[in-house]
Amino acid sequence: MSKDKEIKFENSMGPNWFASVMGTGIIANAAVGLPFFGKQLTDFALVVWIIAFIMLIVMTILKGAQTITRPHIIKRQFNDPVMSQFFGAPPMAFLTVAGGTLLLGHHIFSPSVVLDIAWPLFWIGTISGIITAIIVPYRLFTFNEIQHDSAFGGWLMPVVPPMVSATIGSMFLTHMVPHSAAQQTLLYGMYACFGLSLVASMIIITLIWSRLAHSGTSGSARVPTLWIVLGPLGQSITAAGCLGTAAMFTLPNTPIATAMDTMSILYGVPIWGFAMCWFCVAALLTLRALRRKMPFALTWWAFTFPVGTCVTGTTQLAHHTELPAFEWVAVFLFACLILAWVTAALGTLKGLKTGNVLKNPTSVIHIPSKKG
Repeated sequence: MSKDKEIKFENSMGPNWFASVMGTGIIANAAVGLPFFGKQLTDFALVVWIIAFIMLIVMTILKGAQTITRPHIIKRQFNDPVMSQFFGAPPMAFLTVAGGTLLLGHHIFSPSVVLDIAWPLFWIGTISGIITAIIVPYRLFTFNEIQHDSAFGGWLMPVVPPMVSATIGSMFLTHMVPHSAAQQTLLYGMYACFGLSLVASMIIITLIWSRLAHSGTSGSARVPTLWIVLGPLGQSITAAGCLGTAAMFTLPNTPIATAMDTMSILYGVPIWGFAMCWFCVAALLTLRALRRKMPFALTWWAFTFPVGTCVTGTTQLAHHTELPAFEWVAVFLFACLILAWVTAALGTLKGLKTGNVLKNPTSVIHIPSKKG
């Protein structure tokens, strides 16, 4: 791009905005099952879930209207090698709110209405999440031009939704005909989603580690996205725990059910160890970036949902092991989640007031139609 070419900006909404729905909804979902304080936080969780639901509705309407009236924006976002990764956020927003509906909806609606609301949210999130997990990486492999140090936490966004589906899907199994083919098919389907997301995430996490080792953090703007690594880690622990519990009544009195339940611990604890290690590394890198005057950006919402999955994952380990250590760590992580949400929310409100978070470039660097 020539120096004399002025970069123009316009107010627009990107898919990354849905990360705020994820970060808000996960607070409600985590609060319900929180050790020691879950029952006392029910009313708080209900209010947060309602807020997340309203946010989802408003953002879906705004993004839909923007797509219809200004289709060039979503086309540009889809072609952008960075912004396109965040198309994984809307599916996870739908799934997070679906989970909250199952956990908290009965305080407002009848059981049948809860399911009538939750099922569509779940399938919208699951189907769009699987499509995103296929299409966005395909575009990355064949269309986007990237540099050797381009790997960042955002690459995980399109492949994590199926892992969230695995967790939320397990919650629907109690509402299906016991021991039916449909119930068992959903169980195994959710394990397939678990594997889809897990393998892809491990590959990407390796690339992120390599990029950090060879090129450093590559600028403060990308530092918050390092927290996204906790997303697939914490969510996979949560999914393993929820699916293991569900297997015990979906496939009762079978060796495979016992194995699935045992996997909750045999898989969950080792992955939890690495998650806590990454938590510390990401915290140190974030503090380093803050000392270097890291400015606020919507990427700060990466502090919320991933930490929330660590809360739910640790809660699952506390449930399966019955160890106080996991219970207290879950409470500590929940406190970190609240702090992260407040920080991101205040930054967003300030950014909305100044208009900075709405400004996006009207064009992207030329991207060849196909890699050489």
